[in-house]
Amino acid sequence: MNFTVQDSSALYGLLAESSSDVILKTDLGGCILHASPALDQVGFRMAGTQTPQSLLDLVAPESRDEVRRAYSDALAGTGPGHRVEFPAVTTDQRQRWFEIQTRALTNESGEPYGALSILRNVDERRRLEQQLFAATYTDPLTKLTNRAAFVSMLEHMVDKGMDGCLALFSIDFFRTINMQYGQSTGDDVLVVFANLLREMLRAEDIISRIGSERFAVLLPRATPDQAEAICSRVIATLAELRQKVGESRFAITASASVARIGDSLDSTIERAEMALFVAKAKGRNRLELEKALQKVRH
Repeated sequence: MNFTVQDSSALYGLLAESSSDVILKTDLGGCILHASPALDQVGFRMAGTQTPQSLLDLVAPESRDEVRRAYSDALAGTGPGHRVEFPAVTTDQRQRWFEIQTRALTNESGEPYGALSILRNVDERRRLEQQLFAATYTDPLTKLTNRAAFVSMLEHMVDKGMDGCLALFSIDFFRTINMQYGQSTGDDVLVVFANLLREMLRAEDIISRIGSERFAVLLPRATPDQAEAICSRVIATLAELRQKVGESRFAITASASVARIGDSLDSTIERAEMALFVAKAKGRNRLELEKALQKVRH
């Protein structure tokens, strides 16, 4: 079916008026020549000056380069450009997320003279994605990242050759605590220890709960000596705390290990696990370095 110029204009107007998506017509420089009424509905307002507002004025500064490149790519191609998501600060001063896709407008010679873009609010989808991410990679009790997230982050550090250390912590006699005081008390102990790790570790350290009573900490760029000092303070401070149960209080201790992040995921975890085993075998409530680090010291 062929459309006349008048038909196409009417069709564009109908779509623009009825859609919750924003339709933008821009020139080669990205200045907005026309915007559908939905622009106000999603929280934007056209500048009240005679100078056309730029498409990039809708985009938060940190994403403008990406949107600019996508716009240029669309003008240079024959089909629609790829979708780009970007944050924007709308008139209510809230940061919202939008998706934009652009198609070039060309004359009879095939030369671009502007573009049409569809702008869509994707806040709800991003919120659902964040909730799914949290459910997939967060431990619901301690709100720390879980084992799946830990493995992924350690693998990334290994692949990128990043320096640092891995520390493992295991709460001593945790099964006995559960049996003697009940699971709710055991849960309280886990939360207390998770909060202690948050308070005592560096801002860049990544803390995960990787098992029942086990925690892992990635310490980017930390030397073994620095990691040992940090983790030793955690062990010592924990031993000074006493968990309250009813009218009584009992001590909580943990065993820990430190290993340098090496050339592979498996070897890094294995060396840290072996050092943790040694810490428990030597009486618990202590920190052990992996054997390779002990040899370096001697």
